[in-house]
Amino acid sequence: MTHEVPAVRRAVPDDYAEVARLTVEAYRADGQLEEDHGYGARLADVRTRAEHSEVLVAEDSGVLLGAVAFVLPGTSYAELSKPDEAEFRMLAVDPAAQRRGVARALVRACVERAAVLGCGSLVISTRDRNAAAFALYDSFGFVREPALDWSPVEGVRLLGLRLKLPAAAT
Repeated sequence: MTHEVPAVRRAVPDDYAEVARLTVEAYRADGQLEEDHGYGARLADVRTRAEHSEVLVAEDSGVLLGAVAFVLPGTSYAELSKPDEAEFRMLAVDPAAQRRGVARALVRACVERAAVLGCGSLVISTRDRNAAAFALYDSFGFVREPALDWSPVEGVRLLGLRLKLPAAAT
């Protein structure tokens, strides 16, 4: 592998098994599946995720390094987005590929996709204890928005962030 900025593209069915593996492994390595509540199975179900969102993958020399789900409001994977917004979820980088700009490339792809679609903002929620994620999102200009905070299950607190996007060119 070249260790350059990874290329980002839309996942294809042949990618799904590897996306499932690296996503579950990334969440497990980060301690986010200690009390699973069934979320590990949801993370592994890439086929369903791809039916309801755009699953994007980052790769280098044909090796998948990370993935994210780009989600539009009103779809079954939307948690926060309202009309005129997009969101992304399930951002994961293979633990063996961390610190190589993979997450940054995936977030950038989501920002660009939302802008192309003319969305007014992009929203995300992340665990309250995820300092690395907050640093990454801050570098893009995401701002904490407490009104977006929520808890999917007892003991898991998710904090909401928003990135306002420039008005789409007409």
